[in-house]
Amino acid sequence: MSDDPHDLRPDTRVVTAGRRPEWTAGVVNTPVWRASTILYDDVAHLRASGAADTHHRLFYGRRGTPTQWSLADALTSLEPGAEGTFLYPSGVAAIAACLLAVLSPGDELLVPDSAYDPTRSMATGLLKRFGIAARFYDPLIGEGIAELVGPNTRAIFMESPGSLTFEVQDVPAIVAVAKSRGIATILDNTWATPLFFPAIGKGVDYSILACTKYVVGHSDVMLGSVTAGSGRFAALRETSFQLGQVTSPDDAWLGSRGLRTMSVRLRQHQASALEVARWLAAQPEVSRVLHPALASCPGHKTFARDFLGSSGLFSFALQGGDERSRATLINALDHFGIGYSWGGYESLALPVDPARHRSATTPDFAGPLIRLQIGLEDPADLIADLARGLAAFRAARG
Repeated sequence: MSDDPHDLRPDTRVVTAGRRPEWTAGVVNTPVWRASTILYDDVAHLRASGAADTHHRLFYGRRGTPTQWSLADALTSLEPGAEGTFLYPSGVAAIAACLLAVLSPGDELLVPDSAYDPTRSMATGLLKRFGIAARFYDPLIGEGIAELVGPNTRAIFMESPGSLTFEVQDVPAIVAVAKSRGIATILDNTWATPLFFPAIGKGVDYSILACTKYVVGHSDVMLGSVTAGSGRFAALRETSFQLGQVTSPDDAWLGSRGLRTMSVRLRQHQASALEVARWLAAQPEVSRVLHPALASCPGHKTFARDFLGSSGLFSFALQGGDERSRATLINALDHFGIGYSWGGYESLALPVDPARHRSATTPDFAGPLIRLQIGLEDPADLIADLARGLAAFRAARG
């Protein structure tokens, strides 16, 4: 039997990866190693340690302990073909470090118009200050992105499906163009995770997760990661060290704990979200459901071709109405919290306005949008709750 974790099926990898005997020391889970100072036997030992590679070796607390290494190792094993993973204190920190690892002043970055707002703000703010230009593109452009590649284009950022409106990008087509031009590709893969979209195996150079979401799964930790493809990890690691990026061992431990059940949780999120989405699609107060697994979602054919499953986050557009009637609907819900983030065990509802965050495309829907995170509650209870909300919306809309 092979000892390579990549030879195991994904559900088994989620449970077993990162649990090296030298890190667990006979217990099931890698303990929490909290450390800043690492003590050496003598000066010669200290000098030798400073001159050697510190990967998976105690050196100084900022370089990590077995607690952080265990989670990073597990995330790497979920991406066949990956070289390594670096952890960050948030998903946004992961995006920033990854972009700074591949871009320099004078470079250009291509960004989908549907990207997460902090990613967009980073492209037009921090990167612009550093002399890096950003150009936004239609997320459904596919191989047509070749026409946007210029002499200074050094990286293409992707987020599939896109934030708020869930366009599914043709990642393989974009990757093919990028590889032919020597351009780095970066994918925010938080929605699907490697279990539903193995990004590195699809040719992506860097796969980013806001581990705050499905990896942690309990709405109690901020955590991010970047997994790098072959030949890409050294630059990421060095840049991250220079930025002083480090994840708390307690947060990494909670990330590892959440990871062990991520596969079964994702299957429940998927099943419940599909049940709710299909019910919403049949309601007269709803004009459109933006769920990648449904034909009504932009890029659905690409989703059906490339993805192994769907998660619990999607949006729907109301039939008419305004800000007041939308708020009335959300406020009437009992089982949906009102708050940012997603991926936890609880359901959430959020008013979203994608037109505020677009420059290359113009989303057009019959009414305002609501984004739903479908948690682990019984979907029948969630549907009954949404029925009450839609009744309140109907009355408020008039």
